This record gives sequence, structure tokens and C-alpha cells, in this order.
Amino acid sequence: MTDRTINVAYLVRVKERLNALRTTLNAGFPPGIREITWEIGSGHGHFLTKFAELNPDRLCVGIDLLGDRLRKAEKKQAVAAVSNLKFIKAEAEEFLRCLPVGIKIQDVLILFPDPWPKKRHHKNRLIQSTFLDALAPRMISGGRLYFRTDHKPYLEWARELLSTRPNWVLLPNAPWILEEQTVFQARAPSFGSLVAEFRTRGQKETPTG
Repeated sequence: MTDRTINVAYLVRVKERLNALRTTLNAGFPPGIREITWEIGSGHGHFLTKFAELNPDRLCVGIDLLGDRLRKAEKKQAVAAVSNLKFIKAEAEEFLRCLPVGIKIQDVLILFPDPWPKKRHHKNRLIQSTFLDALAPRMISGGRLYFRTDHKPYLEWARELLSTRPNWVLLPNAPWILEEQTVFQARAPSFGSLVAEFRTRGQKETPTG
């Protein structure tokens, strides 16, 4: 098998995966939905299930790549009887590519992602300039990114990147969106958080009261 054959087979698989995700997303949103709250790496679903329960006016979508985690999250959703919540198997950038036109992101939640601590693996971190640039046009004006990690270098990495991206403004005094302990947070001896707001040109800071 040649490298070209392998590349073609890979591209075919990617195309099939994207088409399947588009079909899932196009069929998965109720009519009239224009905004979602998005959690990347929803784990066992503790956080987003509680958040959706407390915010019935929002449609919450959690994504993860591991089927076992998604099954556990869906069980929590079923027990809580929360209807404004969906868990979907997807990768973050592919989700953005396939999200139906017209649907914006109100808040994005990134809790305890893989820090990829070795320098040669930093390119695998979720928080990258390319990801932030892809996310920006899908955010509502005033939408926020909530990031929490137990790896201090990753927190500094995220803070530095967000401080350099157009339209992203760090809010050091903003409150955390919801305190609900996750499996990963329970295991962490300590952690840090940041909040950043997406603003169009000339927009003032959203009130935080």
C-alpha cells in the first residue's frame, strides 16, 4: 500500500466523519435555536448536566471523543431528566466546522483538558491561535470562554494566547460560571481558572453582577 493510498483513505474517512457530524447537528437542534452553551471535553457530564438543570433557557451541548464517557454523561442527563442538553461524539475543530450556519456560541467551557506537558507535544493542546481564530466568528458578542486546569504552565499558555488574539479580552475579576465539582477537579490537588470575553470592536465589558 502506497503513501498516496493511505492519504486518500484517510481523507475519505475524514469526509465521512464530517458528513455524519453535520447530519447529527442539523437534526439535533430544535427550530429557532440561535445560541448554545458549549462544553469541550464533557467527561462524565457532571458539570454540564448541573449547568443545564440550573439554566433551562439555554441549550447546552457537550462533546467528547470517548464513547464510555459519553455514555456515562447521557446516563446522568437521563437521571436528572434534563431536556435542554445534548452530548455528542466530536472533536472541537470539527464541531465548529459542522455547526449549522446561524447558530452561535454563548459560552464555551473547557475544564481540565489534557495539558500535553512535554514541549514537543504542545502542538496538541486545544488552546492554540488557530482554534481561537476558528472559535471567534462563532461566538456571540459578549460571549465568554471559561478555562480551568490543574497544570499551571497550561494556564499561563492559555492566558498568553488569549491576551494576543483580536477581540478576546481577559477578565481577571469575572466570577466563575458555576462551581460544580467534576471527576477531574476532585482529583486535582490545586487548579487555576481564567475567563475571557469575546467583544466586537467598540463593545464595552459585559456587566458581571
